[in-house]
Amino acid sequence: MAKRQNKFHSIQDLMKDVIKDNKLTKGMQQLSVKDAWAKLMGNGVVSYTNRVELNGKTLIVNLKSSVLREELSYGKEKIIKMMNEELGEELISKIILS
Repeated sequence: MAKRQNKFHSIQDLMKDVIKDNKLTKGMQQLSVKDAWAKLMGNGVVSYTNRVELNGKTLIVNLKSSVLREELSYGKEKIIKMMNEELGEELISKIILS
């Protein structure tokens, strides 16, 4: 049985420790990226999005519309910046729109 500590910790710090100890960081980053994409891009873009995946530092977005893909390709740098700001860390360095 683990020894009880008398120090107080915030729930946020405890959750970070649990995620780190159980090697869940990549999975949590995947969920965070999907949530950030939905929040930043809005319902219009999300309705044409098939898949959002983080592979290393590359964000892979599969879209149903070639017109939307072309339009978003002009703002890749802005999307990277907005996504990283929303995530609170530099997770994304490249976007592939397919």
